[in-house]
Amino acid sequence: MAQAPLIAIIQHQDECPLGRLSGWLTEAGAELRFVRADLGAALPDPRAIDGLIVLGGVMGATDDAVAPWLPAVRQLIADAAASQVPTLGICLGHQLAAVALGGRVLRNPNGKQRGLLPVGFTADAGADPLFGPAADAVRGVHSNNDVVVEPPGGAVVLARAPGGEVQAARFAPTTWGVQWHPEVDEEIFATWCTLDPPSDEADAQRLITEVAAAHTELEAAWRPLALRFAALCATTSNP
Repeated sequence: MAQAPLIAIIQHQDECPLGRLSGWLTEAGAELRFVRADLGAALPDPRAIDGLIVLGGVMGATDDAVAPWLPAVRQLIADAAASQVPTLGICLGHQLAAVALGGRVLRNPNGKQRGLLPVGFTADAGADPLFGPAADAVRGVHSNNDVVVEPPGGAVVLARAPGGEVQAARFAPTTWGVQWHPEVDEEIFATWCTLDPPSDEADAQRLITEVAAAHTELEAAWRPLALRFAALCATTSNP
């Protein structure tokens, strides 16, 4: 077992950083390698890393004309899955993982998901290697227009949002995606409300206040997830 699993972090823009996950993963003993795909950084060889996290962004999972690095990121996710490198996609990363492995992503017919929503874990989540102990009544911060409408063949849906949308899935044996943002704190969320503001300023302030008030709740819910992901990366680490 590696003492310090090397986890590559694929970031798509300044406003979507690793956030709270950075401290939790470091606490777990992981070494983090940040890769700014949007700035032309070379993507890692899956054989040279022990884990992969793909973060969110304002672009869609197939917006290749707007974000020309996305095809390479999708290929990286597919290669990591084939090499059984533990991978966690967050929001856009979740959608990229779905597309990379044969699923479909579209604009959510129920409208934008924003703010705190209950995480509706399915019965399958209780036995999942990553989510099992966390499959309880918790909330997650959302900020997305698109959703996975057709998971890849063989995928296991692990959570559904209140509107029925896929909220978390195991897309392959070592590839997971979450539509919510376990990494987000109130400062990052406030930035997103500025980038894509609700129609009502009072609504924006209410959402930001709710996320801030849930700071401790969200840490209790998602810090253990980060620690388990780091442990999976250590267990399956490359020599």
